[in-house]
Amino acid sequence: MIDPAASPVILVHGLWMHGLVMLPLARRLRREGFATHCWSYPTLRRSLSDNADALARFCRERSLHEIRIVAHSMGGLVALRMLERHADIACTRLVLLGTPYLDSHAARRLARWPGGSLLLGRGIAEWLASPRPKPRAGCDIALVTGTRALGLAALVARDLPPPHDGVVSLAETPVPGAHELARLPVTHSGMLVSRAVAARCAAFLRGGRAA
Repeated sequence: MIDPAASPVILVHGLWMHGLVMLPLARRLRREGFATHCWSYPTLRRSLSDNADALARFCRERSLHEIRIVAHSMGGLVALRMLERHADIACTRLVLLGTPYLDSHAARRLARWPGGSLLLGRGIAEWLASPRPKPRAGCDIALVTGTRALGLAALVARDLPPPHDGVVSLAETPVPGAHELARLPVTHSGMLVSRAVAARCAAFLRGGRAA
């Protein structure tokens, strides 16, 4: 049963994905009483800032002015940019699932391939070339990382520093002021369908850092 007093939770997908990939996680969070919204955006043709602005519009159009966010991979970068650019959107808790906040070794390796820059799109290019946003005061941030090393790295970044989830190294994920909520034996994409990840997200969204 949805708790009418709970802040809405927006789920944001990562690169090359669509909001549909967040549905398994959304369903599990709804069973825990959260009102969820899966938001989709074009991951390649728009810049990170453009998508951040679109996320803010999504919140305003639905009168979601006090929110919580669960974001996967590049979705976390969009969420952080949105919080940096739009002070009127209040976010009390943010869960980053395998988000490469500091850098992306795999992305830099892929960019060297013929056509690699096109595969990464404008959003990742902007992120790699710009200063990292400072997390907003008052927004409790938790990190969920994976350690099952299967994924893109096997093809384009075999020297990705371990431990990693097949795409993102744990060394790339730290965010100032954030705490590690969970380090689990899941792949980068596998965390979206993991019951353990969903349970950790629900606990944090409900109880914050104490969870």
